[in-house]
Parts: sequence; C-alpha cells; structure tokens
Amino acid sequence: MRTYLAHVELANPITTAAGCAGSGAELAQFFDVSRLGAVVTRSITMAPRAGRPTPRLAETPSGLLTAVGLQGPGVDAFLAAELPRLAERGARAVVSIAGGSVAEYTALARRLADAPGVTAVEVNLSCPNVADLGRVFARDPAASAEVVAAVRATMRYDVPVVAKLAPDAADIVAVARACVDGGADALALINTPLGMAIDVDTMRPALAAGTGGLSGPAVRPLAVRCLWQVHAALPGVPLVGMGGVSTGRDALELVLAGACAVAVGTALFHDPYAGLRVLRELEDLLKERGFERFADAVGLAHRPPGAAPRHRTDLEESPL
Repeated sequence: MRTYLAHVELANPITTAAGCAGSGAELAQFFDVSRLGAVVTRSITMAPRAGRPTPRLAETPSGLLTAVGLQGPGVDAFLAAELPRLAERGARAVVSIAGGSVAEYTALARRLADAPGVTAVEVNLSCPNVADLGRVFARDPAASAEVVAAVRATMRYDVPVVAKLAPDAADIVAVARACVDGGADALALINTPLGMAIDVDTMRPALAAGTGGLSGPAVRPLAVRCLWQVHAALPGVPLVGMGGVSTGRDALELVLAGACAVAVGTALFHDPYAGLRVLRELEDLLKERGFERFADAVGLAHRPPGAAPRHRTDLEESPL
C-alpha cells in the first residue's frame, strides 16, 4: 500500500484533509496518527486568526457548508507546539499554508524551511489576493504560479511543494499546468467549491458569512472530474485526491481517476476512525480485484480495457 508524494515515500495513501483534523491532536485521542500516510494540518497563517462569525457550519443534502475563516494560532504557536507534537507521535506532517499575498506565502515558507518534521508543504491557493481586489489565487493560473514559485524557491529541495487547486476555476487544467511550471512537485484537488444555503425559517443565510465551502459526498463527482482532467493532461504529476471520500470505494474511484494519495476530510467530523477504515476498505478492494500493489491502480481508468497495469521497480520514486 505504499505510495510516493513526489520523492517522499508514504506507508499508505490515506491522509487527512486540511481543516478537518486540526493538527492531529484531536484524532490522536482515538488512535495512533502515525498509522495514516500523513496528517495534513489546518492551513497555517502568519498571524493568529479568530475566524469568521458564527454560525460557521450548515448541513446540506449529502454535504456540509463551512465558513470558518482559517481560524488558527498563527505560525509561531504552530511551530512551538503543534508541529513538535506531530513529530513526537511519528506522524508525517504535511503543513498547509495560506496567505493574502505572495509575500505572506513566502514568509510562511521561510519559517517552515528549517523546521524539523515537515514532510511536505501544501499551498492553499483558495485565498483572496489582497493585491488583486480579493480575487482568489486558485482561479488565476498566473497568480497561482507566482505563489507556488515563491514557496518552491524558499523551501528546502527535499520538501515537496503541493499546490491545492479549487474546482471552480474556469480551466483547472490551465491552473494545474501553471502550478507545475511554477515548481509544484504535486497537486492536491479539490478544495471546496463555493456554495450557499438559506434558512427558510429565519429567511436569512444559514452562514453568517453568507457563502461557504461545500464538502462531503455531494462534491465527489466534481473531484473525480477534476482529477480525471488533470491526470489526463499531466500524467507524470503526483495527485492527491479529496472530496467526499467516506468509504474505500470512494477512495478507489479517485485513485482510478489518477490520485496517488487520497485525503479524508468531512467524514472525520462524525467518525474519527474514518481514515483508518477507508484505508482498510481500500486495501480489501484492491486485493479482491487482484492488485498486488496500490501503485498499479493509480490512473487505471485512463488505460484501455484489458491493458496490463504499469509496473515499476522498487527503486523508482513515483507510482505514476
């Protein structure tokens, strides 16, 4: 079940999704978080953030709307307490970062560059660019590439930079290609698409912020489509798939579309063991279908029916 995130080996392909497990402390109450392929932290910002006003969550059919506003303690507190705790537990830490400008992303990367215990950095591009009238970085190929290039130039070479893409970009393949050209070692998709709900009893928006990110099973077909398109266009780029994964079958669907790792997010809110359960179910499904290695299933849906799985030697660093 091992896989690779760029040149970094993971014991298995299941990770948490940013924002759905804090920085691992909550899940560690239930099981050994080192059993996951990696723990992806909430998106870390330079300064502490209180987040948006409540209500921040609203349930929808087969989904969840959230508008938390990147609440967190800031990078100083994260480096002092949260990252060391993950390292003590033996977990691989993928640190998600978020900023409002290229300079802020660069400053965050600089703080993380020498921090021990950072397996990879995930660049959350679904943030407003204050220098461009608040337009989201992830919807603009050039802006996304600029952020990724700045982070890649700042981080150590041995730490992969993962660009996290939004599904509501006009052309997600163009954004993906721009991020890779900017130096991204891998891509993560999808982030939550923007949605809204109105409470018909109060006749007001269900979220204080009005709009929020939609997650949960409702978005899985969107994730599959985005993964399919990006893998078809960039077959050599490692992809982390996420969006509505609740079962091993859900995870396998994303793997067949091209994901070499799968993040579990919203399911953790009601089942803290969801990551381990999805891992077990995925492994069982692969065995039932005759796979000897997880890597042989990655992107298989793109190959003609009956085509032999691609094989690689143990020395190769990418399942793609």
